[in-house]
Amino acid sequence: MLSIAVFASGRGSNFQALAEAISKKNIEAKIVVVISNNSNAGALALAQAFHIPALHLSQKQFPSQEAFTNAVLSALESHGADFVVLAGYMKKIDPAIIRRYRNNIINVHPALLPAFGGQGMYGRHVHEAVIAERARVSGATVHIVDEEFDHGLILLQESIPVEESDTPDTLAEKVLRIEHRILPRAVELFARKKITVENGKVLIDE
Repeated sequence: MLSIAVFASGRGSNFQALAEAISKKNIEAKIVVVISNNSNAGALALAQAFHIPALHLSQKQFPSQEAFTNAVLSALESHGADFVVLAGYMKKIDPAIIRRYRNNIINVHPALLPAFGGQGMYGRHVHEAVIAERARVSGATVHIVDEEFDHGLILLQESIPVEESDTPDTLAEKVLRIEHRILPRAVELFARKKITVENGKVLIDE
């Protein structure tokens, strides 16, 4: 059974979608801790409602990046996490954490990567960029996290048309529904050991 740590910076709707899928026994996994860099994150309150340990860990609390990273690694280890899900986490993951959990950290991104990804491309900024570029399709992506922003191997994607009447807000709402589907689906595939990473490629045995 996967023991999952969820990292989230905001209200935590993707975390909630995952937690509800697990609680319905749709996924053989357990969320063992939720970590947020934002003390006011809704995800922390949600975690408490689900009776899941919730931790506020911010780099601002520590004298150095190394001390912060060590605190995060210690928290992951003390809660027995062997898999990490980034569910609206707005900070770049330190390379030391990526090395420790190589190919076992995934992120959900509100666009069809590699389009509209990279530094600064998060939340509403993504949907504003999609509208500004007059893109005809958008969607969401779940990918493996590596040392670069929004760069790792793609696991799942789902697309929707961008309508002429769409605004960043309406597009965000539609894309979020996709995120709520494909993030639990990706975790389910990992839990069932249906995903293998070999020679820089993802193999999915459904």
